[in-house]
Amino acid sequence: MSDRGEPGQPAGRPSGLRNPVAAARGLGAATLGLEALVLLLAIQPLRVLGGGLTGPTIAVVVSLAVAAIVTAGLLRRPWGWHAGTAVQGLLLLAGLLHLSLGALGLIFGGVWLYVLHIRRVILRRPDVP
Repeated sequence: MSDRGEPGQPAGRPSGLRNPVAAARGLGAATLGLEALVLLLAIQPLRVLGGGLTGPTIAVVVSLAVAAIVTAGLLRRPWGWHAGTAVQGLLLLAGLLHLSLGALGLIFGGVWLYVLHIRRVILRRPDVP
C-alpha cells in the first residue's frame, strides 16, 4: 500500500473531502444549531407538563440556546470547539434546575462527543497514526 491511503484518494486528504475542516465545522455548527432549536421548542412542553418551570429556568434555557448559536459561529477558531463542549456541560448542569434539561444535556452531550470523534477522524493526517 502506498502513502496515499486508499486507491483514488490523494495524499493529504484521507477522508476524501475537498475541505475536511469546513465539513467538520459544518457538522459542529449544525449540531449546535439543532440543539438551540430543541431548547427553544422545549420551553412550552416543559412549562405545560413539567411543573416548576420558573422564569429563571426559562432564562437559563434561552441563554443556553443563544450560547449554542454564538458558539456555532465561533467554530472557526480552535477554542470554539472547547466552547461547544462547555455549552454541553452547562446544559447538563442545568439539569439541576429541571430534570428534562439534564436529559437533554445527556442526549446532546453524547451527540457532541460523536461530533468530536467524527471531527478527529475527518481531520486525521495520513502521516500521523
